[in-house]
Amino acid sequence: MKNIKALGLLLLAAVIGLGAAVYAAGWVSQQGSIASNKVVVAVSDIELGSKINPQMLSTIDWPSGSVPAGAFKEIKDVQDRVVRVGVLRGEAILEGKLAPIGTQGGLSAVIAEGKRAMTVRVNDVVGVAGFALPGNYVDVVVNAQQDKSKGEEGKQISKTVLEHVLVLAVAQESGRDDTKPKVVSAVTLELSLGDAEKLDLARSVGTLSLVLRNQVDQLTVDTAGITKNQLFGEQVEPVALPTKVAAAKPRIAHSRPVVASASECVEVIQNGSRALNCF
Repeated sequence: MKNIKALGLLLLAAVIGLGAAVYAAGWVSQQGSIASNKVVVAVSDIELGSKINPQMLSTIDWPSGSVPAGAFKEIKDVQDRVVRVGVLRGEAILEGKLAPIGTQGGLSAVIAEGKRAMTVRVNDVVGVAGFALPGNYVDVVVNAQQDKSKGEEGKQISKTVLEHVLVLAVAQESGRDDTKPKVVSAVTLELSLGDAEKLDLARSVGTLSLVLRNQVDQLTVDTAGITKNQLFGEQVEPVALPTKVAAAKPRIAHSRPVVASASECVEVIQNGSRALNCF
């Protein structure tokens, strides 16, 4: 009797173990199906403007419920595409990070639509001691001599001519991951066509300075600039502007007989005629 009871317990344990194994296998299979989607990721850091090759990429399983929008499933879909922003190792390759199909590599691939790239010469002072790096935003200030007015000398003035301008590259480097200051001799800015014309005129009439601004500050402030007299608080005498005087109507002088006092006049009678002579 005892042997039969023990055998029954062993059989029950075997059934429970078998059920647990089947359940575990099903759970593992279910978990595997959740992460079955393939996503293309970078296996090394890719700098902006670089053309993608297969050696830079790999595919990994990504949870189906959290696949980012614009992700690719196969490496061949992104081969020879150009990245518009830097991509870090392990990061998914997304359509929004790529330049249009057919774009060649280089700085031109990262210029926004409708914008232009323009380079200006700088030094350690103009270039904000090398802190104006790719990806930063700057304002452009020009110091120039104003045109001379009539009767006045041209005034020296400093004025902000451009605001919130994106730095595309410093010297020949366009990477945006470095935060170490770099003193260079040239900075490339991203501008609209109209702003490019302003900048070209500004650098031809005066000296330029770059003013580094907070990356998230997008407010613009319209200033009138400042002259040397305003800087030192000198009082400027107001210049009297010529007033327009209405033309006076010509007056016609009407002759009137002059009546002199009796003490200065003499009555002369000659040949029967009388005349009054006044002195």
